[in-house]
Amino acid sequence: MVAGEVSGDLLAGRLLDGLTARWPDLQAYGIGGPQMAGHGFRALWPYEKLAVRGYVEVLRHYREIVGIRRQLRDRLLADRPPLFIGVDAPDFNLDLEAALRPAGVRTVQFVCPSIWAWRAGRVEKIHHSCDHVLCIFPFEPELLARHGIAATYVGHPLADVIPRQPDRAAARRALGLPQEGEVLAILPGSRASEVRYLAPAFFQAAARVQAERRGIRLVVPTVPSQTAAVRAAAAAAGLGAGLQIVEGRSHEALEACDLTLIASGTATLEAALFKRPMVIAYRMNRLSFEIMKRQALQPWVGLPNILLRESAVPELLQHDATPERLAGAVLEWLARPDRMAAVHEKFSALHDRLQRDTAQLATDAIEKVLQTA
Repeated sequence: MVAGEVSGDLLAGRLLDGLTARWPDLQAYGIGGPQMAGHGFRALWPYEKLAVRGYVEVLRHYREIVGIRRQLRDRLLADRPPLFIGVDAPDFNLDLEAALRPAGVRTVQFVCPSIWAWRAGRVEKIHHSCDHVLCIFPFEPELLARHGIAATYVGHPLADVIPRQPDRAAARRALGLPQEGEVLAILPGSRASEVRYLAPAFFQAAARVQAERRGIRLVVPTVPSQTAAVRAAAAAAGLGAGLQIVEGRSHEALEACDLTLIASGTATLEAALFKRPMVIAYRMNRLSFEIMKRQALQPWVGLPNILLRESAVPELLQHDATPERLAGAVLEWLARPDRMAAVHEKFSALHDRLQRDTAQLATDAIEKVLQTA
C-alpha cells in the first residue's frame, strides 16, 4: 500500500481495519503513516516523503520521489504480492501500478483521481494501470464505466468516522475551550508548502477577526512536522491571547468550532461533514497555479462546493486570498447566523449521500479482484 499524505493515511487506516478483519494474517507494507501503523502496517518510508503539491514544488523533490518509487517498484516486483493498493496520490501511484500490473500484481486504486475536476486525459492512464478503482463519490463509477474501467462506489470513510450529530460541547471540553463564545478553527494545511504559502495570510486575517469580534478563540491543529512553522507564522501576525495550537486533533478542532478558515483539500470535506461553515483558500507557486487553472474542469476547487454543485461556501484563491478578504469572509459568516444554519442543512444532506459501510464494500470489491487473479 502507498498513502502519500495525512488524509490518505486516514483513509488507508480505515481500509486496513476491514482488510485485517477479513484476513487476520494479512501483512501490509509500503508507504504510510501512523493511522496505518496502528493496524500493523510496516512503513518502508513515511508518507511525508510524498506530501508535495504543485508542479514547481514537485520538481524540487522530483529526484527523491522518483528514487523512492523506483526502489519500491523493484521491491514489489521481487516480492510479487497478490495485491497493491494505491491510496490517492495518483501522480505517484498510477505509474507504480502501471509497472506492477503487467507483472501479474493486482492493482486497486482507492480514491478515483479527479478526472471530473481537472486533467481529464488521465483516464487512459487509469485504464492502463488499475484492475479496479474504489470510488468515494457516488457519480464516479458511471464516469469510469464509460471508459471501460471497473469501479465500485464505497462511500467516503470520513462520513462513517465523523458523527452525524457533532458534539460541540464535548469537543470544547476535550480541547479546554470555553463552552460559550465564538471559536474559529484555522487549518492552513499539512504540507510544508501549504503552511508556507497560507499560514501568514491566515493568521493576519485571524488578527483582523479578533479585532472585530472581541473574545473569539482561535484553535489551530497542526501535524508535528509543521508545528514550529505554524507557531512562527502566528507570532509574526501578533497572535497570542486567545490562540491555541494543538498537534493532531483536527477533528476535535472542527467539531469544537463555529466556523473554519481552511486550506482547500480533504479537510474541507471533513469540515462539511462536521456541518461547519467555512472559508476555503489556497495559494501556491504562481506557475503551478497557472498550469492547474488551465486544466480545471470545474468552477470550484473546494470539495463541498463541487459535491453540492453550487458556491455554498466562499473560495479565495491565489491573489484573492489576502488577509483583508479572508477576514471579511469570516466576519460575514459570523454576522449571518441564518446563512450558517442553511449551510448546516446542506451539509447534513451531503453526509447522508456519502455514508456507507466503506470498509465492508471496499473489502468485498477487493476480494472479487483477488478471485479473478
